[in-house]
Amino acid sequence: MPAIDNLETGFYRIPLPQVLTDSTHGQMRDFELNTIRVRDADGAEGVGYTFTVGRNGAAVDTVLAREIPEIVAGEDADAIERLWEKVWWATHYGGRGGPTVLALSAFDMALWDLKAKRAGLPLWKLLGGYDPAVPCYAGGIDLDLPLDALLRQTDDNLGKGFRAIKMKVGRKLLAEDVERVAAMREHLGDGFPLMVDANMKWSVDQAIRAARAFQLYDLGWLEEPTIPDDPAGHARIVREGGVPIAAGENLRTLWEFKLYIAGGGVTFPEPDVTNCGGVTPFVKIAHLAEAFNLPVTSHGAHDVTVHLLAACPNRSYLEAHGFGLERYIAEPLVIREGKAIAPDRPGHGIAFDWAGLEKIRS
Repeated sequence: MPAIDNLETGFYRIPLPQVLTDSTHGQMRDFELNTIRVRDADGAEGVGYTFTVGRNGAAVDTVLAREIPEIVAGEDADAIERLWEKVWWATHYGGRGGPTVLALSAFDMALWDLKAKRAGLPLWKLLGGYDPAVPCYAGGIDLDLPLDALLRQTDDNLGKGFRAIKMKVGRKLLAEDVERVAAMREHLGDGFPLMVDANMKWSVDQAIRAARAFQLYDLGWLEEPTIPDDPAGHARIVREGGVPIAAGENLRTLWEFKLYIAGGGVTFPEPDVTNCGGVTPFVKIAHLAEAFNLPVTSHGAHDVTVHLLAACPNRSYLEAHGFGLERYIAEPLVIREGKAIAPDRPGHGIAFDWAGLEKIRS
C-alpha cells in the first residue's frame, strides 16, 4: 500500500505578462496559484494545483495546508475514489464549492499524478487512452483590446500553431460585439473555427438576443452567456438562441453538470479540472456527456487537461491559456497544426520551477 507520508503546499501570486480583461472580472493583473505535493512512504511525489483570478487563494491554501493533511494522513494514496469521498464529506458542511472544492481538485490531481508515476505511464494512458493529439484553441482574454490589436493577437496565435480561436464578447453595446465578431470572421475566413465567450454577462433574454445576432457568423459556440446558477435559463438560450452553448467552468460538482446536461442547458459541457473536484469528477463529467451524445470541452489548466481529453472519445477542443504559468513549467504545452500533444512523460508531466516560484510566494 503506497501510504500518504506527507503533503507540502504552496501559495503564489503570479503577475500576468499583460493586463487581461473580460466582461465580469474586469482587469486582471495577476492570478493566485495554489500547489500541493503529495509524497508516499517510498518517496514518490504527485503534484496538483489550482488557481484563482486574484482573490480567495489564501482560503484555498488554508484548506490544503491545514484541513486535508489531517483528513488523509497515512491513507492509501491509490484509493483515490475513497479519498475523494472522505475529503468531500469531511469538508462538506463548510464546503460543497468555493475554496474547499478548489483545494480538493488540487489534491485529487496530485493523487492521479502520483498513481501514474508509480505505474510509469502518462496520465492519459492510465485513464484509458484515446488519442494524444487533441484539437486545441487559443482562448483570448481580450474584451478591451482595440480591434486592430485583437486581430494582431489572433495572427500571433495562428503563428504559434493554433487552428481555432475564441474571443471575448460582452461589451456595453451588443452592436460593438457584433462588429468585432464580424471583423474576426472576415479576418479568419469562412469555416475557420471561431468561438465567443461572454463570461456570464447577460440576462437570459439578452443572451438570446445576442445569440440570434451572432447566427450569421457560424460560431462554434457561445460560452457562458449568463450566470451559472440558472440551468433553466441556459436551456432557454439553447432552445431559442440558435447557437451552440458551452458552459461549466463555474460549475463545481458532477451533480451540477447533471442538471445542465439532462436539462438541455448546454451543448458543450466545459469542466475545469482545477475547480470541479479534480481528475476524478472531470472524467465522470466527460462520460456523462458521452452518454448524452455531447462533446466535452475544457477550461484552464491545459497542461493537465490535455491528458484528460486525450482519454475521451467525445472530446472537442482543449482551451489553451496559461495565465503566464508557462514561465514556471519546465516543458510547456506543445501545439502542432491545431493539436495539443499530450506528453508521454509519467504522470501529468508538469515539472514546476519551485525555486522560481519560491521568489513570489505569498
